[in-house]
Amino acid sequence: MRSIKYIILGGLLAMGATSCKKWLDVNVDPSTPSNATAAEQNRLPWIQKFYCYTAGVTNFRTSCISGIYYSTTASATGNVNAFSTTMSAPGTSVNITPYQTWFIEVASNLSDLYSSAQKKNAYHYMAAADVFHALGFMEMLDIYGEMPYTQALTQNPSPAYDDGKTIYYGCMAKLNEAIDLFSRTQDANAPKLAAGDMWNNGDVNKWIKLCWGLKARYMLKLSKKADLYNADSILYCLSKGPQSIADNVVLTGLNNSTVTDYLLGDPVVTNGNFDYAAYGSANRITKYYYDLLTNMRGAGVVDPRMTKIVPATMAGVQLDANGRATGYTWLRSIGVDSYEAATRLVKGGPASILSTTYAATNTSLKYTISNATDKANFIAAQVSAGRTYSVVADTVTVTYKAGSLYINSNNYVYAGDTVYVNMRSSALATSGIATQGEKDVSWYPTAAAFSAGAVASTGSFQVRPVSDQEILTYHEMQFIKAEVLMRKGDVANAYIAYKAAIQAHLDMMQAKLTSWKAAGFNATNPDMTPMDATAIATYMNSAALAGSGDLTMQDIMLQKYVAMGCSIENYNDMRRFNFSAGNVGSFGVVYPGYKRGPLFSGGAQYTGGTPTDPRYWSRRWALPTTLELNYNLNNALAVNSHATDPNIWSMPVWWDCATDAEYNGYIGK
Repeated sequence: MRSIKYIILGGLLAMGATSCKKWLDVNVDPSTPSNATAAEQNRLPWIQKFYCYTAGVTNFRTSCISGIYYSTTASATGNVNAFSTTMSAPGTSVNITPYQTWFIEVASNLSDLYSSAQKKNAYHYMAAADVFHALGFMEMLDIYGEMPYTQALTQNPSPAYDDGKTIYYGCMAKLNEAIDLFSRTQDANAPKLAAGDMWNNGDVNKWIKLCWGLKARYMLKLSKKADLYNADSILYCLSKGPQSIADNVVLTGLNNSTVTDYLLGDPVVTNGNFDYAAYGSANRITKYYYDLLTNMRGAGVVDPRMTKIVPATMAGVQLDANGRATGYTWLRSIGVDSYEAATRLVKGGPASILSTTYAATNTSLKYTISNATDKANFIAAQVSAGRTYSVVADTVTVTYKAGSLYINSNNYVYAGDTVYVNMRSSALATSGIATQGEKDVSWYPTAAAFSAGAVASTGSFQVRPVSDQEILTYHEMQFIKAEVLMRKGDVANAYIAYKAAIQAHLDMMQAKLTSWKAAGFNATNPDMTPMDATAIATYMNSAALAGSGDLTMQDIMLQKYVAMGCSIENYNDMRRFNFSAGNVGSFGVVYPGYKRGPLFSGGAQYTGGTPTDPRYWSRRWALPTTLELNYNLNNALAVNSHATDPNIWSMPVWWDCATDAEYNGYIGK
């Protein structure tokens, strides 16, 4: 695998010449750098950037599995709809990108960064290499299970595979070493960490807190293992991790460059979650997620975060004499139901929801509707919307006025899809509209729509190009504390942590929304303005939150699910609690309503017969065929004899098993 290492260096120099991000446009290396000459302060920001790219695709696709997002993408190669709806066989490339970008763009540089820093006693850069080693390989363990690890970054072109336990403890050892290295004083002539650190601006204390926080996150994964789970050790790590939102570690997304990634062609300065969740028009909020934001605990209370997370579109647009949108209302998206009745998807197909089109002029569409009830309901919808229509037998003709955002299809089943607003945002590198400026990240389906000011989507808080990509946050730490204390039976202090976690997430969001308003992003996008302070206070004291005497694990984990959003950690948590099986400890059903929907067709992949069978659920991804199984198959089978089985997707990874014996039974050892 070492032979891929030099691919990144030439690409970095080519992009460094034009990127607008201050960390990514400084390069004093020769025009043809080698692994020996790339400076630590030039290599680190690119490692940070491309790690976020790897994390972004992982966050998005696992969020489809865990019920946050619905995707219409259902191609033969990149079938994300299989993760969000059908649980059928995913495409042949859907599991490649995290693996590919991790090794090519990040892992391939870690040994060289560590070695070159070691020669200069640049301990903080050595420590940063350790942190990324842990972040990346733990993420690979989370989704693939077994993989090359101890030999992965050597010159061996066919590295041996390691089991999950080896990878886990290797990552933990890297974090321990990183804490020690960050605590050392660098040589006077060593490059300062601040010269190459996009995440923490050289703040070593934040890096150390990051390491302790990651240790807590990773130790929590062992909650099924009675012999390894240690609540007090997790609490100790938390005491040394982030203590407020000021300690949050994020990469701030920007929208000030058109430079794209040399490997996949996506923008280099934007939030990595945006590059997958909101770059195109395929993705939407699910009803499962939407319901938690509008009816947590069945209280009927709307979360103040809802209008910042769930996108909106303009409806009923009226154009003035200059063709500008003046009269309109904001239509908030509803969630796509793919877990319960899924009526719309059953009728139209699992990946059938369509995106809106802009009517530059009055546009008429004819719909043939033979079912009398459907026709009556369809006509009623046109009346409610104030549209002009006519009926001749089974044909209904509807006129969409100039300025309208509508579905350009003659299939009446799709005509109402405007209520499912996609999460798409625009960046300078992706909008295709030359005059759309840096401070306008709303989505317009055409240049004509942009000229009219007809917004098709306001986007979603975590996945705009200018959103912060969250690496480790104080609210996550407080949710972990609440869970651990709940497991210990300390309900009173678990409740304090639960409330603190929710408040911390609201505070983090409010700070970002305030900064967006100050920067002028709200000129075209009302969803980028701060939440109402009174609404926040009301929510924190509402029935949407548990009281001090009735807190449950479900309360903790569902609020964490909302706060983490586009994050692999929701998928990790759901596996630890066996989704909605209700058979972990005495906690009952932790994720109620999460179940196989009526469009489930993954019988070959998920072979468990009941929800209490581990193999009923998604547990991992298959290894990338083109990167591993075609070229390193013998080593893959040597550690897991079932690596190529169709139902590998439902095989638990090491930390998802109660004992080593259970795990070894799965992998055939």
